Amino acid sequence: QLAESGGGLVQAGGSLRLSCVPSGSIFSFNIMGWYRQPPGNERELVAILTSDGQTHYADSAKGRFTISKDTDKNTLYLQMNSLKPEDTAVYYCVANHVIQIVSGKPTFESWGQGTQVTVSS
Repeated sequence: QLAESGGGLVQAGGSLRLSCVPSGSIFSFNIMGWYRQPPGNERELVAILTSDGQTHYADSAKGRFTISKDTDKNTLYLQMNSLKPEDTAVYYCVANHVIQIVSGKPTFESWGQGTQVTVSS
């Protein structure tokens, strides 16, 4: 299980930091990441972090979002800066014990319940 927190309402240009705590050890996951689903739209992969430290960001997140983890706190983070109204979405923490690529995208076996991020203009 993955438990997200840190969502909320913020004005455009502001920042939020999302947190994700797995029920087990974060070391057990070879890949973790964040998806988001804007209202009325499909889910979009925002950022991923592999166990060897590789990161990948959606074009919409590059330069503004940073994915990281703190193994001492067993927590995955998504630092979001310079937020825009179009970043409004439910953000989901995702993870998989293995790195598996299907149709060019990593698959995730574990999903959190989601945390709402709302950016006002």
